Amino acid sequence: MRITIRVIPRSGKNALEWEEDNERGREPTGQQGLLKARLTAPPVDGAANEALVALLAERLHVPKRAIHIVRGATSRLKTIEIDGMTVDELHSRLQ
Repeated sequence: MRITIRVIPRSGKNALEWEEDNERGREPTGQQGLLKARLTAPPVDGAANEALVALLAERLHVPKRAIHIVRGATSRLKTIEIDGMTVDELHSRLQ
């Protein structure tokens, strides 16, 4: 399964939340909107990417090796692939 995530580095805490409406007038990417990840890590030397993978693995109860950044490794908007998970499972685990 693939999902688009907006990353906000250097936040006060690590958190995942659904963004209902995209702020720039684009269409929502799914029924609940875009997934937003707030990370305490800075966007240097891949630290934010590592923190994102660790946060997703912890919250979704999957191993880190099942999570891959397939697009946007240096961007705030990332496409993430999660092996062995459906969209319904993702929504239920993040509720």
